[in-house]
Amino acid sequence: IDLSKSDHVSKSKQKSRRQRWNIRPSEISINTLNPIRAIVDGMKLSPNPGKPMIALSIGDPTVFGNLPTDEKVTQALKDAIDSHKYNGYAPSVGYQKSRDVVANFYTCPEAPLEAEDVVLTSGCSQAIDLAITVLCNPGDNILIPCPGFSLYKTLAVSLGIQVKLYNLLPEKSWEIDLQHMESLIDDRTTCLIINNPSNPCGSVYSKEHLQNVLSVASKNCIPILADEIYGDMVFPGCKYQSMASLSSDVPILACGGLAKRWLVPGWRMGWILIHDRNQIFGKEIRQGLVHLSQRIMGACTIVQGAIESILNDTPQEFYYRTLSFLKSNSEICFSELSTVPGLTLVLPAGAMYLMVGIEMEHFPEFQNDVQFTERLVTEQSVFCLPATAFEYPNYFRIVVTVPEEMMMEACARIREFCQRHYRPCSQDSNELDQ
Repeated sequence: IDLSKSDHVSKSKQKSRRQRWNIRPSEISINTLNPIRAIVDGMKLSPNPGKPMIALSIGDPTVFGNLPTDEKVTQALKDAIDSHKYNGYAPSVGYQKSRDVVANFYTCPEAPLEAEDVVLTSGCSQAIDLAITVLCNPGDNILIPCPGFSLYKTLAVSLGIQVKLYNLLPEKSWEIDLQHMESLIDDRTTCLIINNPSNPCGSVYSKEHLQNVLSVASKNCIPILADEIYGDMVFPGCKYQSMASLSSDVPILACGGLAKRWLVPGWRMGWILIHDRNQIFGKEIRQGLVHLSQRIMGACTIVQGAIESILNDTPQEFYYRTLSFLKSNSEICFSELSTVPGLTLVLPAGAMYLMVGIEMEHFPEFQNDVQFTERLVTEQSVFCLPATAFEYPNYFRIVVTVPEEMMMEACARIREFCQRHYRPCSQDSNELDQ
């Protein structure tokens, strides 16, 4: 044995070792940014100590305790626990029986579903994550609404996917600017995200408008990710149409879950419904979703065990009561604030939100919606989310799930705040002088 040779090898191994620690965060972690957190964490929020805080900023219907889920839903979970059948791992895409239940609940003649068309996920946010990831490669681009839910951009940018924002039109109850949307499509566009009913707008699209959206997708051969977490959460007198029920050729990944309609966001149960028109997705997209779902061992098994009873036994009265409350609160908010000088409102038709425009020229003390909403907290202890968080400056979003008396109080404080800071424009002053 040539000892000098082996000695040389061991010395070279020692030389190649790192001399000091050098641990850096990954590119994906650096590129992952939630705009809402970034903006809210940077705000100077010091509530008025003389007024109790009213937070109209959080899209969680459980915060104030006034919107509990139905007893049947709670009992279903208790029964699943007591059965001791759901303590182990389920298949990564969910139990076959649970997928079958979801498929049966959402199937319709225009858009039939079977268990194989359902992937159960850890909340709707994971469903959106899987859908974007399976359709897009780094360098591709996706089209998302503006204003729109910030998570779309958070997920896409972290994966190296470009985001293009298509405009929604407040003067048309937040309908999509179809011409603008289509102008953004190029040969690297791999997904069109449609959120209906909408967060943050509370809009609900008509059948005709959705058909027009589908025409654009069809003409350009772009699949749709339909974020329908607020599906069926439309106010009495309004009609909801799922995207898939209207599509003849466009393939759709519809994302939904229990969070909002059943008022249990913390239970983390979502799903993807695969509507594969004309076998365009084929086996590859389905197989891709299976592979991606295996990165995390699926959705909560206890809730999967309860889902049959949750979907089939929840009384219609529960849904109606929830939606009637949300509609009433929206109308209170709209009627109280639409007469306030300097504010413009669009009446919502569903979901849990209302968008308020700030005519910034009448509030010269503030440079933007972030400063406006900061000072609203400081003076009135009312926290609304500045719409810069949705890439839509000079608006703010109100969550309408708070108790009615709290909504009235919040509106009174917002009115008082606006009256204090409102200034007529010079043109208005001239008109008043004449």
